[in-house]
Amino acid sequence: MSKIGRQPILIPEGISVQLKGNNVTVVGPKGTLSKEFSKEVSIEIKNGKINVYLKKNTSSGRAAWGTTRSVIANMIEGVVNGWSKRLELVGTGYRVEVQDNTLLLTVGYSHPIKVKAPEGINFKVEKTIITVEGPDKELVGQVAAAIRNIRPPEPYKGKGIKYQDEVIRRKAGKAAKTIGAPTQ
Repeated sequence: MSKIGRQPILIPEGISVQLKGNNVTVVGPKGTLSKEFSKEVSIEIKNGKINVYLKKNTSSGRAAWGTTRSVIANMIEGVVNGWSKRLELVGTGYRVEVQDNTLLLTVGYSHPIKVKAPEGINFKVEKTIITVEGPDKELVGQVAAAIRNIRPPEPYKGKGIKYQDEVIRRKAGKAAKTIGAPTQ
């Protein structure tokens, strides 16, 4: 039995949830999200709560049960408060700016990199901090990962684009390795 899947999801005031088969649509102040879920679970809305039930006790059904419940809870959280990821530029001369919801990154290449925001995603920039915001947790994470992948942080000096709370494991360079080497 899934401990997560068994928990009901409370629908907050001002949030509308529609269910058509296994397609759930959530409408709130931050936007509208819609998603089709697995046929191995059944979803029910009663008395301001959403319950997810397992149809057949199979391994894929049990996996879909807890996942479905978590994704629906994240959809509700997203239309109420929204989701955000913060990225940090580390490196001399690395700059970022926003023009018409397009991110312009100058990160050591011969040309600036342009990242167009998908529908529902907003960029905010404060010096070297990029904030990716939106109601869809999955899309926010995908866009943040794509931005990070433009110039991932390197392990020697830590230069690149990293998540703000990410810890980069640093390596010793060539000079540090030769100090402890025995001489003949």
